[in-house]
Amino acid sequence: MNTGVLAGLMVRELDAMARELRAYQAETQLWEKPTAVPNSGGTLALHVAGNLQHFVGAILGGTGYVRNRTAEFEQRDMPRARLLEELERASEVVSRVLPALSREVLDDWYPLPVGGYRVRTSAFLLHLAVHLAYHLGQVDYHRRVVTGVAEGVGAVAVGEITGAVPVQG
Repeated sequence: MNTGVLAGLMVRELDAMARELRAYQAETQLWEKPTAVPNSGGTLALHVAGNLQHFVGAILGGTGYVRNRTAEFEQRDMPRARLLEELERASEVVSRVLPALSREVLDDWYPLPVGGYRVRTSAFLLHLAVHLAYHLGQVDYHRRVVTGVAEGVGAVAVGEITGAVPVQG
């Protein structure tokens, strides 16, 4: 597993999440919960930032981050700037910790059971990337619904993949 590429993909997704948050016309829209939508865009942004800062930063990187998962889902009306700071912290942790992981760490069990299961660190890191992308899609849909603006923000752009080069001619 190339953890530098994986880190790059996660950072791309976090950058897209930040673009989504900036695309809400009003900060109050970040926290709206339309009927049958369980989480707001703001909630999902807090959740992915906390998730990565905990599982990558604290557990694999020893950052000392202390997660409050309950608060991720109960917090309301946090300013957009603060949400963006949390996403930036998650991005910094992913960029620093993932490329430094050894083959031995990747092949070993993740240091903690997750959801009652033991998994290899490499598999869990892929799970975290997919989890992030899943919630990015939810935020994209939420933003379109609450703002009434159908245009995208350039999420999952292939040109943002680490090492991507444009085809000439």
